[in-house]
Amino acid sequence: MYILHWLLTIGVLVSSVVSVIYSFKSRRSTDPLVRGLNGARMNISMGAMLILIALFQMLAFSGSTLKVVIGAVLLVLGVFNIFAGLRNQSAYRQMAKRV
Repeated sequence: MYILHWLLTIGVLVSSVVSVIYSFKSRRSTDPLVRGLNGARMNISMGAMLILIALFQMLAFSGSTLKVVIGAVLLVLGVFNIFAGLRNQSAYRQMAKRV
């Protein structure tokens, strides 16, 4: 269990760094297609980070009702971010193929 907590912590840190990198790339880009692709990748990495935080929170602490509800909300937000990011990435890739 101790190793699992460390793996989740490392996963959260890596996904948050990747999310920040794509956020900077998205904000600094002048091309709308590149901006959209980087924004979609940022959403995917943020979704992964939220899911990992939810898993860590659910596994690391005793299960009070409030902690379970907060973990479930983070899990749903993470899944939504991943699906939105994948949908947006697919749309922007299709636009890039047309150009």
